[in-house]
Amino acid sequence: MILVDSSVWIDYFRGAATAQTTRLDSLLARERLAVGDLVVAEVLCGFRDDAAFERARKVLEAFKLVELGGYRIVLQAAKNYRLLKARGISVRKTVDTIIATKCIEDGLSLLHSDRDFDPFVDHHGLKSVV
Repeated sequence: MILVDSSVWIDYFRGAATAQTTRLDSLLARERLAVGDLVVAEVLCGFRDDAAFERARKVLEAFKLVELGGYRIVLQAAKNYRLLKARGISVRKTVDTIIATKCIEDGLSLLHSDRDFDPFVDHHGLKSVV
């Protein structure tokens, strides 16, 4: 299963043509996609217009919802973060650490356009969809 990060959904809803939104378009009809609860929050927080918010909410509700946190995941996320920090790598957002860790621990692939996930691919085995 492929989890789609907010970095892709935000571009998608803005109508931005990127490699990742093109990939999302191709996956929509043929792959089982998931969206994380924190991803939904990140995406929906960006809408100013109520009608656009509701349209996006309905789109996102069509996908499997994955609860990203929980003690097991946040504890491992902290460990992953510390391992990267010990290598001199800083991840800017804690939410990205949780998303990456959930994907690693549960065998999910991640479609993203956020460089904060690259160290998780390089050092922790995160499967990135390209």
